[in-house]
Amino acid sequence: MIFDIFSFEFAQRALIASLLIGLVAPLVGTYLVQRRLALLGDGAGHVALTGVGLAILFGWAPIPLALLTAMLGTVLIELIRDRSKAAGDLALALVFYGGIAGGVFFASLAPGGTSAALNSYLFGSLTTASREDLFYLALISLIIVLTIFVWGQNIFAVGIDTDIAKVQGIPVRLSAMVLAFLSALTVVVGMRVVGLLLVSAIMIIPVAAAQQVTNSFKSTMVLASLLGLVSSLSGLLISFFVDVPPGPTIVMIALAIFILMAIAASPFKRKARPTAPAHNH
Repeated sequence: MIFDIFSFEFAQRALIASLLIGLVAPLVGTYLVQRRLALLGDGAGHVALTGVGLAILFGWAPIPLALLTAMLGTVLIELIRDRSKAAGDLALALVFYGGIAGGVFFASLAPGGTSAALNSYLFGSLTTASREDLFYLALISLIIVLTIFVWGQNIFAVGIDTDIAKVQGIPVRLSAMVLAFLSALTVVVGMRVVGLLLVSAIMIIPVAAAQQVTNSFKSTMVLASLLGLVSSLSGLLISFFVDVPPGPTIVMIALAIFILMAIAASPFKRKARPTAPAHNH
């Protein structure tokens, strides 16, 4: 039977982890897409790699350190971006390069002098997630959902119009920081299943797919979360039986869903497009 694999404990842990990332990543991704910050998750993923490298070097638990470095990185990017769009783009580029370099550098200093241990964090791994990891991931996922429930309306309002949000008394800068904080949390939830290099994709691609057929923020968020769930579970099953890394498989399925939905929605978009008024001569 195809589901016999789930009689093994490592497969059960991988299933729970993929359920968590499939559900919560697109929730945060919907806000990132709305605010045109799709690459913020990528930046968080890259800088989290430095935390993983440090954890490997000192023999510490990787998730707390990855979370700390990802949060510091996203907050720093947001602070710089708040002052200048151009400076924000530059900060994002520096985080991209410095994050990967730092992760490989510190992991290479570990006993044995190899950075091979980083691979499971770069592209995801089905066998390395422990019960302790799963506890952290479930806790972080709960924090993400609760934060969105409490603060999501403010983040949405800031994404619509910053000036109006200020007039309404919404703390704009704090809302931006909360979104950066959520991005860092999501990256750490996804690093075990999708991998740090690809975790941003599962935050953004299901949202892009959902936008092909939805016309409201809430419906986009709900459908994106469902598509993220389908992608992560399908990718997990395929990676079990074809012996390929889960991260790239999940992202490839998410991309396939996006293409199918874009093709399916195309005729309706053409019909909805207003025609140019006829000119009388």
